[in-house]
Amino acid sequence: MIRLDSTEVFDKGLFLENPLPCLEVMKSFILGTEEQKWKATLAHRFVELLHRKTGKLTRLYTQNIDGLEGQCKNLPREKVIAVHGKMHYAACENCGKEMLYKKFCDEVRTKIKDISEKDPSAPSSSSPINCPKCGQAAMKPTIVLFRSPLPQEFFVNVPNDLPNADLLIVIGTSLCVGPANSLVYRVPLTALRVVVNAEEVGHMLGIQYDEDAPRDYFAQGYSEEVICDLMGHLGWLDDIEQVSETLPEESKEVVKAAQQRDKKASCDCDEKVESTTKAVNKEIVDS
Repeated sequence: MIRLDSTEVFDKGLFLENPLPCLEVMKSFILGTEEQKWKATLAHRFVELLHRKTGKLTRLYTQNIDGLEGQCKNLPREKVIAVHGKMHYAACENCGKEMLYKKFCDEVRTKIKDISEKDPSAPSSSSPINCPKCGQAAMKPTIVLFRSPLPQEFFVNVPNDLPNADLLIVIGTSLCVGPANSLVYRVPLTALRVVVNAEEVGHMLGIQYDEDAPRDYFAQGYSEEVICDLMGHLGWLDDIEQVSETLPEESKEVVKAAQQRDKKASCDCDEKVESTTKAVNKEIVDS
């Protein structure tokens, strides 16, 4: 089954029968998140600033499991709903007993083999990581496996969050996976919807891409560039400068390009003003 479809390693039934394939496939991702190998992007920082500077953020619903929003220290954890679970936490799939993520990662390092064969210190074969409570080999990051229910907080918060929404911002998603994609048609008919994406998505969910669409706006393009432009219009790029060293290199390049465009536009404006001033002075002298 795994040879035909590698995602079978994330099936709950298979995991409870044999968790080792899942942990072997995820090993580099598990350890990479602990080591913060990946950094929060401009999109994450935009959500953080939206909360910090306006206080108008109701909730961030994310389908990502990487937990990168956790690097945004000014984004309260209660503002985030990880629809498909998240890394940085570990628990037993059988009984729910939690384990410190650092301890879990130490177990992964010493008990799970490296199928990429890049880590010479990894064991040659994998052994189970047993739950300290029930004893079953079912410890894993708190991500949602196939055929598992979503976190209860999703179902608790959606009915409270959506009825009062004025604006829904959808960033970088295909809108193909439910029930998270249901948010686009569960907000009030009066709520504006902004889709930030490279291509049109959500047609089947009622999003309209006509120029005269009454409530939908398509911000087409690479998400990081679109969000950077939006933060520029909001005057938030100076805030991004304060965390620039924590950004991924690609995000840094996007910010740098935006700053250069702003600088050039400012210089062009100054030149135009100077040229106009000279022309007016000349007219006055000639007259």
